[in-house]
Amino acid sequence: RLHLVTWNVGTASPPPDVTSLLQLNSLGPTMDMYVIGLQEVNSRITNFLSDLAFDDPWSIFFMTVLSPLGYMKLSSVRMQGLLLLIFVKHVHLPFIRDIHTHYTRTGLYGYWGNKGGVTARMSLYGHTICFMNCHLPAHMENTEQRLDDFEKILEMQFEGENIPSTLDHDVLFWFGDLNFRIADYGIHFVRESINNKRYNLLWEKDQLNMAKKKEAFLQEFIEGPLQFKPTYKFDLYSDVYDTSEKKRKPAWTDRILWRVKNLCQHAPKEGEFSDEQTISVTLNNYISHMSYGISDHKPVTGTFGLELKPLLSDPLVTLNPEGEWSAKHDVLISYSAVPEFPSSAWDWIGLFKVAFRHVNDYVTYAWVEDDEISSNKDSKQVYMSATEIPDTGGEFLLCYYSNNLQSIVGISQPFQIQPNRSLIEKDLTQEENSWMQKPDNLESHNEF
Repeated sequence: RLHLVTWNVGTASPPPDVTSLLQLNSLGPTMDMYVIGLQEVNSRITNFLSDLAFDDPWSIFFMTVLSPLGYMKLSSVRMQGLLLLIFVKHVHLPFIRDIHTHYTRTGLYGYWGNKGGVTARMSLYGHTICFMNCHLPAHMENTEQRLDDFEKILEMQFEGENIPSTLDHDVLFWFGDLNFRIADYGIHFVRESINNKRYNLLWEKDQLNMAKKKEAFLQEFIEGPLQFKPTYKFDLYSDVYDTSEKKRKPAWTDRILWRVKNLCQHAPKEGEFSDEQTISVTLNNYISHMSYGISDHKPVTGTFGLELKPLLSDPLVTLNPEGEWSAKHDVLISYSAVPEFPSSAWDWIGLFKVAFRHVNDYVTYAWVEDDEISSNKDSKQVYMSATEIPDTGGEFLLCYYSNNLQSIVGISQPFQIQPNRSLIEKDLTQEENSWMQKPDNLESHNEF
């Protein structure tokens, strides 16, 4: 289950709550992956420079929401105001490989990144998936420019060997503030149709729908029905369309489309695959979220079911903690790899809290070669020093990171590290002693 978000946030800070946006209270099964595409993230020069060194406020915000629920930030790519974030449940990590990102500037003839696309791709259980978050040129008259820019973004190539071009991926998701408008009809007709919930009257004059009928490269892209109000342009913190002097005509600028390569003409029965089709995409819902008012756009989400015939079924590495873990003694990790695994001296095993945010959020790590203590044809052992083990204990897991594949290729079951009670008691005693001394300090301060 994949939940995809597109939202032009208009340089605003994150809202207090995104429970409904991420459907966290949904009664159905939880999502396996969240893909969040934002446009117009605050990109003033000072913000952008600090964001290069640290995660930006939106990334931190979504990590804070999703990591306690068992999701790790798998990938992120940013180009000025465009940001693409991908979160995934831990159980899928060993089956996601070949993660690459790219960005394409189209603003100011390709020299400026205020418009363009940010793209992330991966192999998911052996299938190639690509996500493309775009911000295309604004204004009614720029339809051709939007199409030209999208074609340019589609032509970009990922760096690396044997990585397919964008359209050669098994599934391609295209979303963002695509800025297509409603042509021909006047503002009064458009608003009246919206007020009466007769959205279908507007579909045939939606510029993207019109372009799909003419442009061959768009015809393989699928979109769910636009059965929600146009998502642009609203007064801030309201569900009232633009009351400024410009009175912009409402439009479905914020869209989610997808394309399945070699989609069979005759769909197989539910729950079955044809010989050619090893992946299918089902749209479960496609909605806007009117309650969010931090920008003049409303966010749009698509919830999808991806049905995959797994081309990978076993992790490359399996690993386990040995014995009881605590900070009283050095600890051991055993692991084994499949014969074809391309190991490297730069591979490492990280100790992570269960609610870790991303791959660099480890507590400590061991190099698989430097810290190895035993090896045979079936398994190897590495150690971690007692000085690196958290005294407070808690629930943790181990991840094996492959330098060659630039991804986590093995993950352990969660396990407990026992607290080091003697050190904790010592710390508590020291705290009590420091509190005992405080009244004297306060008195001398008052005298002064």
